[in-house]
Amino acid sequence: MSSREDILGRVRAGLQRDATNAAAGRAEMAAALSSRSHGPKPAMDSNPQALLERFRVKSEQQSSTVEIVAAESAVPAAVERYLTAMKLPKSAVAWPSLAGLDWAGTGLQVEPRGARDADLVGITGCFCAVAETGTLMMCSSPDTPAAVSLLPETHIAVVQASRILPYMEDAWALARKELGSLPRAVNFISGPSRTGDIEQTIVLGAHGPYRVHLIIVAG
Repeated sequence: MSSREDILGRVRAGLQRDATNAAAGRAEMAAALSSRSHGPKPAMDSNPQALLERFRVKSEQQSSTVEIVAAESAVPAAVERYLTAMKLPKSAVAWPSLAGLDWAGTGLQVEPRGARDADLVGITGCFCAVAETGTLMMCSSPDTPAAVSLLPETHIAVVQASRILPYMEDAWALARKELGSLPRAVNFISGPSRTGDIEQTIVLGAHGPYRVHLIIVAG
């Protein structure tokens, strides 16, 4: 017996589940999920412009930097401006889903692939964003590899304003609706990686990028 089978067997025994009542148990779980209720939420203006502004403010409070552009075609130039201002190299890795943007036209060398340990800048999109907390929801796939947002020291994320949702619950509901089954990895990113383990002093970049720059596409 494998460890997985052993663990699941003990869970079933604890729940008193067997072949005779498994179907009833699944029906109970399905009913509980379909009738789930949300807890209290802070009041929020759901107007798209208000959501964008709240997301911007909350992201900056989480130590991210933000630029707003009018169209996706303006993203490469915005990336170039940021890299120049931060005195960072003009080379990066990006999600393959972003390969169609004109990176070379702004003097950038961008490779559409997963990140490796030597890559300093990673460019991603996001599945959606949460205005309540200034959080990105990242769903992994071959075209959206998780490593690009986790390994490089600098993470640049492209956020479509139309995908900024009010609450975390809305993000999960959208994932269930659009993806059907959840991907292998779902990551929530709220600003640069940080820790307060040493003398309760906040240190950025402890477990991932220590810079997060958001480019919000308003159009």
